Amino acid sequence: ISMHGGGGAPPRVNDQQWRNQIRLYAPSEGIVVAPRAPTDTWNLWHQSHIDDLFDRLIANFVITRGVNPDRVYLMGYSAGGDGVYQLAPRMADRFAAAAMMAGHPNNASPLGLRNLPFMIFMGGKDGAYGRNKVAAQWGKTLEELREADPGGYDHKATIYPQHGHWMNGDDREALPWMIAKTRDPWPKRIVWKQSGRTHERFYWLQVPKGVAKGGQQIEAEVQGQQVTIQSGGAQEIILRLSDRLVNLDKVVTVNADGVEVFKGKLERKARVIWESLKQRPDPNSVATAELHLELRR
Repeated sequence: ISMHGGGGAPPRVNDQQWRNQIRLYAPSEGIVVAPRAPTDTWNLWHQSHIDDLFDRLIANFVITRGVNPDRVYLMGYSAGGDGVYQLAPRMADRFAAAAMMAGHPNNASPLGLRNLPFMIFMGGKDGAYGRNKVAAQWGKTLEELREADPGGYDHKATIYPQHGHWMNGDDREALPWMIAKTRDPWPKRIVWKQSGRTHERFYWLQVPKGVAKGGQQIEAEVQGQQVTIQSGGAQEIILRLSDRLVNLDKVVTVNADGVEVFKGKLERKARVIWESLKQRPDPNSVATAELHLELRR
């Protein structure tokens, strides 16, 4: 999925940017989808409806074109890069890798990128809105996150000192790096940081409808048969489980905020599979068992 630039401009300007984006990148394999943004606002690629649009877009291509849901990629230039900064952390469980070109993150947080390889490309002379400085800072932040959590935050940040906002196609080096990555829909560790546009499901974590809160952070990790959760104050969490994550024939133990909240076996159920597929036609992330935790204390 390749997002065009433009933004707060007349439709004809954004139409031109869209047509340019269609021609901008040509990977050696796969299908390039360059949508025209539904609006002409400055934040055209990170308004709340974009998440639903891309969910449906991915589903359509998985169902009708046989796209592998573990090999879906996100990229964008300028205002499209703004969208990558915002969408990649909040929809990280949908993508195998993401590349941001010449954008600005605004209020986005990189924490949700724990399991999503992320590239930054920026011209060193691209000083509008401090884009170059912010890109360098994000690269530094991702490096610090990687050092603290070596199993996550795979990234590459490239600042081209000779370029301004237009990078003359040098950013196309993102393509071979990205397509070498494959999504893991069942990572052993998750950092789920909600943005202002909340989601109910992230990898194998879920919260009930209407419970998600902007700014909330839930962390979860699996070691063997033990699941450890830092709830971030969430009072209800649903674990979406599969034999790809734990052995459902054996006892599973769950600790939340230092307290054991479950120990036992979980039954595989057709209903859970069906509900998972109704949420998303993504066979690789289908849960076969679930555990609803109430953490009110």
